[in-house]
Amino acid sequence: MEQNPPQKSRTNGALLAALILMTGLAGVSSYLYFTTKEKSDTQEVTIAERVEELSNTRVKLDSISTALDAKIAEVQKLGGNVDELLKVKADLERDKDALRRGNSSSQASAKAMIAKYDLKIKEYEAYLMEKDTMIVNLQRENGVLVTSNQTLNQENTAVKTERQLARDSVATFAAQNQELATKVTRASALKAQNVKIFAVSSKGKVREDDAYKAKRLDKIKMIYTLLDNPLTKEEPKDIFVRILDPDGAIVSDMANGSGTFTVDGNETVYTTKQSVNYDSKGQTVELLYTRGTAYKPGKYTVELHSEGFKIGTGEFAIRK
Repeated sequence: MEQNPPQKSRTNGALLAALILMTGLAGVSSYLYFTTKEKSDTQEVTIAERVEELSNTRVKLDSISTALDAKIAEVQKLGGNVDELLKVKADLERDKDALRRGNSSSQASAKAMIAKYDLKIKEYEAYLMEKDTMIVNLQRENGVLVTSNQTLNQENTAVKTERQLARDSVATFAAQNQELATKVTRASALKAQNVKIFAVSSKGKVREDDAYKAKRLDKIKMIYTLLDNPLTKEEPKDIFVRILDPDGAIVSDMANGSGTFTVDGNETVYTTKQSVNYDSKGQTVELLYTRGTAYKPGKYTVELHSEGFKIGTGEFAIRK
C-alpha cells in the first residue's frame, strides 16, 4: 500500500503531457486553418478585383471604339482623309479581340494584361484628343469654304441678275423698236377708201346696184381711192384682193390669178392682185376680176391688202 502514490503520480504526469500535446496540436491546426482561409479569402478578393478591372478595361475600349466611329463619320462629312482613323480603328478591334481571348488564369498575368491595356487606352485617348483638334481645324476650313462659296454664289447671282437685266433691257428696247417700227410701217401703209363694186355684163355694160343677178354678172369692177400719205413711199405697190363669199370662204382660182400672201404673220389665200404705181396724190384705182363660175346668192365682202395690212373694204350682194 505504501508504493501506490508514485505510480499514481506518474499516471497523472502522462495524462497532463498528453493533454498539453493535444492542446498544442489543436492550436497549430487552428493556426494553419485560419492562415489558409485568410490566404484563400485574400486570393478570392484579388481575383475579383482583377476580373472587375478587366471588365472596366473592355468597357473603356468599347467607349473608345464608339468615339472613333463618331470621329470617322465627322471627318468624312467634312471631306477629310480617314485612312489613318480607319487603321487605328482596326488596331483597336484587334486589341479588343485579344483582350477577350487573353489568358488571365494567374494573378500576375491578369495584372500584366491590365497594365498593358491601361497604357493602350491612354494612347487611344491621346489620339482621340489629337483628332478633335484636327476636326476643329476642318470645321474652321469648311466654314471659310462655305463663306467663300456663299460669297461666290452671291456674286454669281448678282452677275446673273445684271446679265438678265441687260437681256431684259435689250429685249425691251428691241420690243420698243419693233413696236415703233410697226407703228411707222402702219402709219406709212396705204389707205383705200370709197371702195365700190360694179357689175360688168358679158357685153361690157357696167351697172351699180344694191344687189346683182348672178346670170347678168360676168365680171366685177372695183374702184377705190388711195389716200394721200406723205409717209408712204412713191413706188409700185402690190394690192391683194380677197373676196369672201356669204359663208366666209375665200373666192379663189389658182388658174385665174389667185395665190397666197402673208397677213399678220399668217399665210392666207388672195383672190387676185394688181400692181399700182403709187404717187401719193389721192389717185383712183380700177380693177376688173373675172370668175370662171357663177356667184351664189348672198352678201360678199371685198378686202384690200398691201404690205401686210388691210387697207380698205367693200361689199356687194348677189340675188337670185
